[in-house]
Amino acid sequence: MDVKEKINDCKYNLNQIKHFNPDPFYVDYFFKNYLQAVSDVYNGIFGEANRDFGLFVPEKCTEEKFRAKVLEKKDNLALEFLSWFEKHYEDEHDNQYPNFIKKVLEFFTKHGELPKITIKMLVNQRYADDINQEIHVELTNGKIRSKEHLQLEIKRQIPMFLELINQKRNRYDEPKVYENQIIASTFLELENYEDIEIPYACEIYLHVVVRLLEESQKEIKRLTTYVG
Repeated sequence: MDVKEKINDCKYNLNQIKHFNPDPFYVDYFFKNYLQAVSDVYNGIFGEANRDFGLFVPEKCTEEKFRAKVLEKKDNLALEFLSWFEKHYEDEHDNQYPNFIKKVLEFFTKHGELPKITIKMLVNQRYADDINQEIHVELTNGKIRSKEHLQLEIKRQIPMFLELINQKRNRYDEPKVYENQIIASTFLELENYEDIEIPYACEIYLHVVVRLLEESQKEIKRLTTYVG
């Protein structure tokens, strides 16, 4: 597996999510592909570790198989890498958006599906605790009927949204929101996460995946160079 190709898959699917947003049908499809590419990157990291540490894990290497082989062979340097990765993985997922993607990936891995995706309106330049409001749009086979239909629904629901968000903005002495600042996007709710915008979360998480890959490769090289 070429791990860099899987990073490119993440980037491609992120771009497709942005392109089709806020259509839940296509966002769901490309979000699943994005999550699969993320999983492939992590498996690729352990595939490279398996090769460079000479553990000979059979078939496709995963973190679980890598850990089992490390414990079986009592390979101290490979165990050091495993401990290093686990710590860095947890550190990278300490913040809200990365932790959200982590939870969604676990859900997707277990169920093969995603929780229901909703369409919400929000402000294009957000402040802390700005509200989002679900847009109830009729779908045909899970797809938005047309951009025109979506815009009509947004226009119908904007007055109430503007009233609520500007009450909040006024309370905190923040800039007033106008109709031309309202956009629509896809959101996903899971566990304690209720207002997580999918494209934004995926964009942030791409940096996490790239960083974990690059730092893992450096750590593997450091440890295997030491061996040599």
